[in-house]
Amino acid sequence: MLGVLFTAFKKKRSLEETVLKIQQGDISLRNDTIESFKPFIAKTVSSVCKRYIYESDDEFSIGMIAFNEAIEKYSPEKGRSLLAFAETLVKRRVIDYLRSQSKQKEVVLDLSLNDDNDQSHIYIDNENSINEYEKQKESERRKEEIQLYISHLQDFGLSFEDLVENSPKHADARKGAIMIAKLLMEDDELKEILFAKKRLPVKQLEGKVEVSRKTIERNRKYIIAVAIIINGDFLYLNDYIKGAIDG
Repeated sequence: MLGVLFTAFKKKRSLEETVLKIQQGDISLRNDTIESFKPFIAKTVSSVCKRYIYESDDEFSIGMIAFNEAIEKYSPEKGRSLLAFAETLVKRRVIDYLRSQSKQKEVVLDLSLNDDNDQSHIYIDNENSINEYEKQKESERRKEEIQLYISHLQDFGLSFEDLVENSPKHADARKGAIMIAKLLMEDDELKEILFAKKRLPVKQLEGKVEVSRKTIERNRKYIIAVAIIINGDFLYLNDYIKGAIDG
């Protein structure tokens, strides 16, 4: 493997000659070559994703497959080096993958192909289009999250309207109710009562907080609603809770 790595750069044609042998069916040499160029693959993939790439990442696997594809398709008659061709192909395949996964935020918008015979640019979309697409996707995700949340509320006989109507009017009261909900979710016994019996364990909570039973009862629906958010995987609604606490 080390021999492939160092002799590949010994002279201009050595890597291309190695690829020719691979194309003739040398599987062992193919594997050694790909292994040797893992750092190159990772660096190329990283330049697209704008983050450090680990070998366990899906994007790295896409890069490996693309590098192997470059070895298979490379032709020295086209006048460019294998590495230039491989870099272009790896970037294209990773971008295609990112687009399919709807992860355009960090994708490189302009990909220059450093080739004397084929100077070109690949555009995924103009920046405004991508921003609009992201806004649309985020709006859809918010709607889906709210629909899921509403279904959880219904398990407790609550509605989204109940949450709006029973939300404490003062910031301090909201913070207090949220802290009760957090305490509720941190206590396994109280949490079990809430989700198994679908009721707020008011009596048990009363001995653990510094507010009156009347206050707990008054904010019962709001506390349950917040507890559901804390317990679930609600990205946007959890931001609401953080904002309520910070505010």
